[in-house]
Amino acid sequence: MTEYGRGPGSEPWHPEDPLYGDGGWGGQQAHTGQQSPYDGRPQHHPQAPQYGDWSQEQQPGHDGQHQHYEGSGQPQYDQQFAGHTQQQFHQGGWDATGTHGQVPYAADPGDPYGQQPVAYGAEQPDFYGTEDAYPPPEPPGRRRPEPEPGSEPEAAGEEEHAFLAGGGEDDEEHELQSRRERRGKGRKPVKSKKRRTGCACMVVVLVFGGGLAGVGYFGYTFYQNRFGTAPDYAGDGINESVTVEIPKGAGGWEIGRRLKEAGVVKSADAFVHAQSQTPGGNGIQAGAYLLKKEMSAGSAVRLMMDPRSQNNVVVTPGERNSGVYAAIDKKLELSAGTTKKVARSQYKSLGLPAWSENNGDIMDPLEGFLWPATYPAAKGMKPEAILKQMVTQAKQRYAAYGLDTKARALGLDNAFELVTVASLVQAEGKTHDDFRKMAEVVYNRLKPTNTETNRLLQFDSTYNYLKGTSNIHISEKEINSNPSPYNTYTHKGLPPGPIGNPGEDALKATLNPTDDGWIYFVATDGTNNTEFAKTYAEFQELKDKFNANAGN
Repeated sequence: MTEYGRGPGSEPWHPEDPLYGDGGWGGQQAHTGQQSPYDGRPQHHPQAPQYGDWSQEQQPGHDGQHQHYEGSGQPQYDQQFAGHTQQQFHQGGWDATGTHGQVPYAADPGDPYGQQPVAYGAEQPDFYGTEDAYPPPEPPGRRRPEPEPGSEPEAAGEEEHAFLAGGGEDDEEHELQSRRERRGKGRKPVKSKKRRTGCACMVVVLVFGGGLAGVGYFGYTFYQNRFGTAPDYAGDGINESVTVEIPKGAGGWEIGRRLKEAGVVKSADAFVHAQSQTPGGNGIQAGAYLLKKEMSAGSAVRLMMDPRSQNNVVVTPGERNSGVYAAIDKKLELSAGTTKKVARSQYKSLGLPAWSENNGDIMDPLEGFLWPATYPAAKGMKPEAILKQMVTQAKQRYAAYGLDTKARALGLDNAFELVTVASLVQAEGKTHDDFRKMAEVVYNRLKPTNTETNRLLQFDSTYNYLKGTSNIHISEKEINSNPSPYNTYTHKGLPPGPIGNPGEDALKATLNPTDDGWIYFVATDGTNNTEFAKTYAEFQELKDKFNANAGN
């Protein structure tokens, strides 16, 4: 790169100076190292005026090549280039583009331009605000007004908004009018902002007031939910009853929610609190409850603990379907026999397991499939809906025990026969301790090797099921005269199907019988005391004991 200012003296400006010539600054000479027109002589660069600031008169030594551009149609590019040139080479240091700027030199006495004022000052014309200005002037709305002659400039930072300073209408209008006069723009008078200022104040007040009200409301709600007393009714309720069904496994919150939806209590929170404060309140069972509307939470808890309020049907272990049907009719306030008819006509749609049977000898295809439990049953409910709940429970329980696999391991053909055995164990056993021994008696009598009874069960329970009775005193003549397959005195093997609904204990005993060789049993006291024997001789002793206790 060519160096500048190495000579001892100063040279006057030359029209062919590469700084201003047609080659432009830098051209190819400053950057490629080509020969300078000065043949290596020292070059000086006085501060160059911008093109846009030259007058129409030709400058001395300029040969009339550069003239004032105003009205000449010269593109603004030249003005911009001139402005950038002055900025690039007279500011010093590195410019915004990363190019090193030229350090300004001291004025040369011999330079005719050295003592002239630069652009934007002294005698140079000012193009600010004209079309030839660069950069373009700001819009009038953003331009700061020129001070009027004789007026003092405003101190920076002293202007304050009328809303904050409390200025009135006169001050605002005077200031706006003064600005219009200084700008020389004839605009329409500005309307008063006093009304808008008042509206703004009102909006601020409403916003802040509404915010404070909202915070207060939510704060109060939060406090009530956390620490306040839950909404509750008073008293034992009004003279209007309602039935509420509580599903199995429902906790306090779920029960309270259902009671609130039915109009019994005012809030679930109140019910949960009352339930926790009432001894035994957490023991409320699933079922249907007959309650009153608008009860206090405490009254609702106490009434639900009273069995008289429960609209339920309870299936007890070993209970026959005939008894369950009658109970449903009573709870639903239906005529006797209604539920039994529904069971016979709709049993296929109630969800029985696929392995259940219904041959021509079975008296009731739903027998053994109404699982012992408590079920809601209140007026307005359908019998088939209640029966379906019972069958669903039995199906789920039987599936959990894997009856199909275990039936074959016990010498039975299928799960249906296993349920039938469980129903016999439930019917003949009197106590929990009897069940496993009773299960062994059944299995031993069903064996083909049984020479004691020749595969005859000889159970009174099967004959009583046939007759719909519970009589333990059956004459031999009566028994021998009845040909029903449920008569196990005359028919070998199991009855056609279950004779009742076995409970959990009887089912578990059926799956896990004893292995002591029991084959006989006698309820020696006629009720609960069942004794077992392995031989016919031992059986005869137990039979004599029974006759003695019965007074025969």
